[in-house]
Amino acid sequence: MRKHLFGAVLLGLALRLFFVWRFPLVAGDTGIYEELARNWLDHGVYGLWLSGLLTPVDMRAPGYPAFLAAVFSLFGRSQLTVMLAQAFVDLMTCLLASAIAAWLAPRGSRARVAAAAAWLAALCPFVANYAATPLTEVLATFLTTAALLLLLLALDPVETAPHRSESSQLFFLGAFIAGLGTLVRPETPLLLAAVGLVLCIRWRRVRDWPRLLRAGMLMALGLALPLLPWAARNYVALNELQFLAPRHAELPGELVPRGFYAWTNTWLVRFRDVYLVPWKLDHEPIPFEDLNPAAFDSPEERARVAALFELYNENTTYTPSLDTEFAALARERTARHPLRTFLWVPLQRAATLWFTPRTELLPYSGHLWPLAQQWEEDPVDFLVTVGFGFLNFLFVGLALSGAWSLWQSAAANTQSTSSNAARLGLWVIVAFVVVRTAFLTQVETPEPRYVVVCFPALLALAAQLWARRSSAS
Repeated sequence: MRKHLFGAVLLGLALRLFFVWRFPLVAGDTGIYEELARNWLDHGVYGLWLSGLLTPVDMRAPGYPAFLAAVFSLFGRSQLTVMLAQAFVDLMTCLLASAIAAWLAPRGSRARVAAAAAWLAALCPFVANYAATPLTEVLATFLTTAALLLLLLALDPVETAPHRSESSQLFFLGAFIAGLGTLVRPETPLLLAAVGLVLCIRWRRVRDWPRLLRAGMLMALGLALPLLPWAARNYVALNELQFLAPRHAELPGELVPRGFYAWTNTWLVRFRDVYLVPWKLDHEPIPFEDLNPAAFDSPEERARVAALFELYNENTTYTPSLDTEFAALARERTARHPLRTFLWVPLQRAATLWFTPRTELLPYSGHLWPLAQQWEEDPVDFLVTVGFGFLNFLFVGLALSGAWSLWQSAAANTQSTSSNAARLGLWVIVAFVVVRTAFLTQVETPEPRYVVVCFPALLALAAQLWARRSSAS
């Protein structure tokens, strides 16, 4: 087991260093996070320079800037040191995924399953390549996976009274780690929602309600504690009670284009359209011909949208009157086709989140169609896109197969306490993936990176296939 872990960590480190060396990337949000960290260190103010003044802000929660500030203090103010630190954090996430896989597996094959999970997590490029860019994904994935492991451990002794105090501590500690994760990515509490959903089903009988109430209170307390200092700071510095960050990361007084987002929610399903439309709003012109034809239901509507974009493109300023017009368009489109807005678009967004080739951090287009043209124009780009797309389907397919294998194994050993706990753990992971995906389909920009935090749990499920082979042998 130690040899497997050492080998997986060594090759995993090599993969992450390769991304850092070959494909470092400074993303759009990187500058904001770095400025927040520098101002925090240099001036003791968590804020940005606005109109020549250092102004306290709450547009980003302080978790990732605090991580950057710690790295800057210890190793120097270099993006390279941040990337190297993230590489080691991500390797720790691989070990956490291995521990989750071992906990889920039958006792006789835990070492083998843990080794398989370590290899899968270490060699999976979808989180590893985020080590090469200063963004929240690596730290958020680590904290979410750590919280998940603790909450799964809390499920193990829940049926036996002598261990309830230990279980209570784990519920609290898991929620506390999730609270820290919330300061990095504000949707992290969705993990606690998934656990709560499973516990509500498990303890639905009246006699189990005290246990359900105790677990819920402990998780609520654990989640709230890390958020209280941030809320207190916002109340003192900004005179507002804000426990997270503004949903749209807006500055005070900044216009939030809610009407525009409501309109895009009626048609936008491709990640490519995120680049072409929402990310350009209020920054640069949006050519009307770049709009997806799905944005119009009729020639009349097309002309109406064209007129609105012509007004916007005159000076690339988005105004309240434009937002009102887009909101009216959204209401009309939803009234005509409610299933499109509330069912088909979310389902297509879920497919985008999970099955888009994950090349967004790499210098490759991610485009496959038309096949012959893409191959002729750039065969390397085409092959990388195909390869990443295949890996994406492969990992999801392995996770589904591993989940089915785990379910069959638990169903065959219903008298085993560990099997019952593993079945609960499987439901927690499934609920986490479903709840998080459903939530993200309602976010204005469906970015595939938002489900990256689920991959350690998925790979822990995929590793259960090795338990089946082990028991068969």
